[in-house]
Amino acid sequence: MSTFGLVLHKTRAGELAAATVSWLRDRGHEVRVVDEDGDVLGEPELSVPAEDLARGADLVVSLGGDGTMLRAVELAVTEDVPVLGVNLGQLGYLTQVEPTGVRMALKRFLAGSYSIEERMRLDAHVDGPDGPRLAGALNEVVVEKSEMGHTVRLEVHLDGRPFTSYVADGLILSTPTGSTAYAFSVRGPIVDPRHQAVLMAPVAAHMLFDRSIVLRPDCEVLVRVDGGRAAGVSVDGRPLQRLEPGECVRCTASDRPARLVTFGERNFHSVLREKFQLGPR
Repeated sequence: MSTFGLVLHKTRAGELAAATVSWLRDRGHEVRVVDEDGDVLGEPELSVPAEDLARGADLVVSLGGDGTMLRAVELAVTEDVPVLGVNLGQLGYLTQVEPTGVRMALKRFLAGSYSIEERMRLDAHVDGPDGPRLAGALNEVVVEKSEMGHTVRLEVHLDGRPFTSYVADGLILSTPTGSTAYAFSVRGPIVDPRHQAVLMAPVAAHMLFDRSIVLRPDCEVLVRVDGGRAAGVSVDGRPLQRLEPGECVRCTASDRPARLVTFGERNFHSVLREKFQLGPR
């Protein structure tokens, strides 16, 4: 018997989730969902606290889009549990299979016919009034302005040495996986997700130097809020903490990569070609 944790998109996953739960339980496997997803299935007995979803599990299955996949990775990574992504969204960069392929994917997983692809993550360390906080990102850590209509001044240190101060709407620190997320919207480079690097991309910089930079994967990036305006820190799109002037966030490569289930090689170039419709003109 194997144990599966399911992470669900609240409006799209209901029917497929119910069918998947039924299929797994009919074969003697244990299934869990986090408390907040229990209402999607109407089976509260399957609900567990978020911190228990991956504990002792063999696989976490994400039924949704890339946002659901990010949440699944966050829940799975602390227990080093692999994640299988099922695409119920639009782009589906992170997901591996389409809804019609769920049962075959689970059969292949149970038979051991799969591979694990590790993806680099970032750790964001923040020292705030309530003590130190740590959060992990598969896509990006963003430090951005907190006041509409104003920029924020962000002083950047790389490996403990001053680099520059950005006057901008914000600053994105992205993994290669996140290069096709927020960093892409500010014309950052697209990086193969299996690569190891930290991308630093300013958002609407009010200065001559506004280029994205690709840093070593082990580079420590410290961002301090300068000037008189506060900023906010978000991790994979989730607000983390407000930073007052003088406070900072420190980003380093995480020692816990995301572990994604794959079935054969998924060519990243082909994914780009499909998602951006890059055929001959």
